[in-house]
Amino acid sequence: MAVIRLPDGSERRYEQPVTVGEVAASIGAGLARAALAGKVNGKLVDMSSRIEADSELKIVTEKDAEGLEIIRHSTAHLLAHAVKELFPDAQVTIGPVIEDGFYYDFSYKRPFTPEDLAAIEKRMAEISTRDLKVERQVWDRSDAINFFKNQGEHYKAQIIESIPGDEDVSLYSQGNFTDLCRGPHVPTTSRLKVFKLMKLAGAYWRGDSHNEMLQRVYGTAWVKKEDQDAYLHRLEEAEKRDHRKLGRQLSLFHIQEEAPGMVFWHPKGWVIWQQVEQYMRDIFRNNGYMEIRTPSVLDKGLWERSGHWENFRENMFITRAEERDFAVKPMNCPGHVQVFRQGLKSYRDLPLRLAEFGSCHRNEPSGALHGIMRVRAFTQDDAHIFCAESQVQNEAVQFIDLLQKVYADFGFNEILVKLSTRPKKRVGSEEQWDKAEAALKSALDHKKLGWELQPGEGAFYGPKIEFSLKDSIGRVWQCGTLQLDFSMPGRLEAEFVAEDNSRQVPVMLHRAILGSLERFIGIIIENYAGALPLWLSPDQAVVLNISEGQADYAQRITEELKRGGIRAYADLRNEKITYKIREHSLQKLPYQIIVGDKEVAAQMISVRNRAGANLGQMSLNGLIERLKAEISAKAGAV
Repeated sequence: MAVIRLPDGSERRYEQPVTVGEVAASIGAGLARAALAGKVNGKLVDMSSRIEADSELKIVTEKDAEGLEIIRHSTAHLLAHAVKELFPDAQVTIGPVIEDGFYYDFSYKRPFTPEDLAAIEKRMAEISTRDLKVERQVWDRSDAINFFKNQGEHYKAQIIESIPGDEDVSLYSQGNFTDLCRGPHVPTTSRLKVFKLMKLAGAYWRGDSHNEMLQRVYGTAWVKKEDQDAYLHRLEEAEKRDHRKLGRQLSLFHIQEEAPGMVFWHPKGWVIWQQVEQYMRDIFRNNGYMEIRTPSVLDKGLWERSGHWENFRENMFITRAEERDFAVKPMNCPGHVQVFRQGLKSYRDLPLRLAEFGSCHRNEPSGALHGIMRVRAFTQDDAHIFCAESQVQNEAVQFIDLLQKVYADFGFNEILVKLSTRPKKRVGSEEQWDKAEAALKSALDHKKLGWELQPGEGAFYGPKIEFSLKDSIGRVWQCGTLQLDFSMPGRLEAEFVAEDNSRQVPVMLHRAILGSLERFIGIIIENYAGALPLWLSPDQAVVLNISEGQADYAQRITEELKRGGIRAYADLRNEKITYKIREHSLQKLPYQIIVGDKEVAAQMISVRNRAGANLGQMSLNGLIERLKAEISAKAGAV
């Protein structure tokens, strides 16, 4: 008799082996209709999977995250099925689930067209309505290889040949289409109702440029149509907000082939940079950090002692001079340890917080570069806290408080938290890792923050807390980190004199709030669609004259604004006022100040905001006070 324990703690007993589907049916007809798969002892399986021993079982439905993933995986197979019906000579290769969807790679004699894509999507919908049963079979390895070779599916045969010999080879069939897959899949094709093919791209077989270029078809799939509609709307919004497009439109920055992954900041973009940097500099100063500066190029020996040469070398730019090997720093931590080591430190000096706007370089793959979001040269709002082990939790709690304030000032109030633990490739003892992971968990629990565990995702020298912010259209960006390191200070011979006069190695907290300034500015640009809050806007106000007669008054107003600390300029061109208003609106100027004969006579100004609202006439001093208050409040964009 098999005893099956359900998530609510109840048990059901069956006198013979039973399938997941039969268990679902015995619980209730509604659950049986909703079921997509089962989770037996933590492993996802098909509804037809047999349970022959005592087990824990969860029935997976569309409401579960695993259910959506199964739908997307099954829709990738639906795509392959449709392609084979429409283009029988096409070879199918692999079709995994990705974030928000799936893709499938095909080998075909000619490129697919947008018209082909529409036809494939239509055929997918038609196959879905056939309500084909999706069935799993385990095949002998050699039989499976021969089956696919006889069908002309040589890529599938190669995949099976690369599977370790002790693994089952499972095939899934729906109607006349059979594919290689571990599964699980939905029970029938009719469960796949909401999907859309998105785009075509090229992809080398197995990611090797020496192999054939395949055609990759991307798609998305959802449980409900409204979820898909919301996703497509987010994509449209993301396209409008693309920081690369806005960077050109607003003349903020550019990147060119002669310096791949490195940013040329234009005057307006550099103003944004300076505002962000100065804000963070004030944060450093007001929270007990001392700003330092360390070299960008350091001897190989230091990187060997820190552990970076062994664990991070493939991402470092290497150079050689006078028969010595050097590396351009990919991170600032070893340099900060060198500053700590200068002069004997006492326990009374701790915690010692050293901060740097450190210019770093990492040899990222060219295919991974993306505007200013993913670059090779970047600056971090980096800091390292050297402290005693007893001070770790308090420092971590203070850092979390500070991070929440900074994100709120930039307009981000929803923060997601993850704790990443020891990776396979790491330095330090297991005891050190145990203590480090426990300390970070304790700090999160003290703050009563909800957090997600990421096993194996820590840095090679210590576990870390990752802080991600959610933007105005629901996208999540990982920015801040707090990493606890019991290893590097000892490797680099850092020590302090403890209260009992013994020499001890400090604990080192690696921390950043924004992360890369380049990337964070890209996030800000996209979050606000280029219409930055007043305090961050490169130009905060423009003064427009209606005719030549007000030019002197407009110029005087501009100078007064500048003296009042407002970034302003005058547009005195002999153009219609409506033309000038529209042009500066496209540049997303927060305020437009308009002066005509009436304003000159009254010694007043007329003001429009970025939303197009006419704020009416007011005094110049009144406007300056208004703008100063808005800047001080770090108010969001209008």
